[in-house]
Amino acid sequence: MRPRDVDEVVGQKHLLGEGRALGALIRSGDISSVVLWGPAGTGKTTLANVIARATEAYFEPMSAVTSGVADVRKAIEAAKDRLAAQGARTVLFLDEIHRFNKNQQDALLPAVENGWIILVGATTENPSFEVNSPLMSRSLLFRLEALKEEDLSFLLRRALETEKRGLGHLGVTADDDALAHIARGTGGDARSALNALEAAANIALGSGAEAPSITLEMAEEALQQRAIPYDKGGDWHYDVISAFIKSMRGSDPDAAVYWLARMLDAGEAPRFIARRMVIFASEDVGNADPVALQVAVAAHHALEFVGLPEAKLNLAQAATYMALAPKSKAAANAIWSAEEQVKVDGPLQVPAHLRDSHSSASRSTGAGEGYQDPHRHGGYVRQQYLPDAVKDVRFYLPVRGREATLAKLIEAELATDTTTPPDNTTPDENPR
Repeated sequence: MRPRDVDEVVGQKHLLGEGRALGALIRSGDISSVVLWGPAGTGKTTLANVIARATEAYFEPMSAVTSGVADVRKAIEAAKDRLAAQGARTVLFLDEIHRFNKNQQDALLPAVENGWIILVGATTENPSFEVNSPLMSRSLLFRLEALKEEDLSFLLRRALETEKRGLGHLGVTADDDALAHIARGTGGDARSALNALEAAANIALGSGAEAPSITLEMAEEALQQRAIPYDKGGDWHYDVISAFIKSMRGSDPDAAVYWLARMLDAGEAPRFIARRMVIFASEDVGNADPVALQVAVAAHHALEFVGLPEAKLNLAQAATYMALAPKSKAAANAIWSAEEQVKVDGPLQVPAHLRDSHSSASRSTGAGEGYQDPHRHGGYVRQQYLPDAVKDVRFYLPVRGREATLAKLIEAELATDTTTPPDNTTPDENPR
């Protein structure tokens, strides 16, 4: 069922869609060396085959796991002879290129630079760390993403219905929930999904049914993974993510990791989980513990860098930190209150001393007059920063954690005499 041309490839629309670079290069038949970075089963080998077909090149597959520099040099020499004798190019597909050390990778440089081969390197690791700079500078880097569930479901249905290359000749059908379970349980890996489908089809054929059909139970058996009721577009999705957030808000790390495990086990998009924690860090923790936002963002970055299954450790660390952090909605309430005030009052005029005074025309209207630069007053100077209509309104009301210190500072400021006008006798420089 491996796609034979770029139009048969499912997924990777960000690379192969209309107007996208890799798709355009393949369709043109004129492509340079590339490095494909992505999880297993996302189409790296497939794209190497597609590139070879599109360029009408000889396809030479190799794996860095089983091949050494001597094998690479032998393949390069054969490619040079092929190019000289027949004018035929060679696509050298080097799977797991990251397993070659830097010196071994250097053996590829002359062949790539002189055009003796079109190198297609495939890696599941970040090539910035695993592929040497000279080779990367001579290649185009494309990052593949794990296939979406709808893409996998389409592939599975296509494999069931295709007779010559798929399972269509077996006459096996499948329930929608069975295919959905396989698509959800294989983590975006098309190879694993097709293997599971084949196993499920064999189970269906062995059932002795007159019209064999893959049921959810057969899909569970093929995957060796129980289906958990979880509809990412329905109540289960919203209920479980709600339980996850409320467990963190309620400072229960055990419940937080339980609901996290439920979501991951059911195939919830990990980026969605990470994004919710980034939001939670500001909405429910805020300045009570500013480190929470750093932890949440770091977990999101770690997810992109590491990927599942290992990134579940990063997500668990962030979830437990969020649960144990002191809670405050002060920052969230501040922006919500300010938004309501803006709706009530409309665009109030900016006080004259706060207006931009960059141009002589603006200064002639009094813009910037009376502004005092805090840097000229030891880092702080008392002056009005809000429009007159809301000058006494407080939007940010810190409550606990680190915010307790901020609350004391604000209360001390409010306790100072606010009736004395700013000292305008010595205008500050650069009043902007």
